[in-house]
Amino acid sequence: MEKLYYTIGEVAGILGEQVSLVRFWNNSYPGLFSAKRNAKGNRFYVKEDVETFKQLHYLVKEKGMKLDGAVKVLKEEKAEVKAKVKVLDSLRSLRERIVEIRKSLP
Repeated sequence: MEKLYYTIGEVAGILGEQVSLVRFWNNSYPGLFSAKRNAKGNRFYVKEDVETFKQLHYLVKEKGMKLDGAVKVLKEEKAEVKAKVKVLDSLRSLRERIVEIRKSLP
């Protein structure tokens, strides 16, 4: 069963980045994410937000785009970027499984 809400620390962990980067992206483009805050003021993100962060991370960190350009591409070509990120996630998952199998072999 998947989680309904993710903390900012969990999102940062998924991306392999610092919490400050996730916070910066969230604050720089408030309409892009739907973060909710609890009574303590902690941010919580839904799965769609996590996917958007992954897509933004792909464009900025892996494709080398500037943040403003990446957000523009994300808004204009979201389906294409989403498909590419999904393929990359699948490949990374397969690689992890192969490494685990390889370690278990004599």
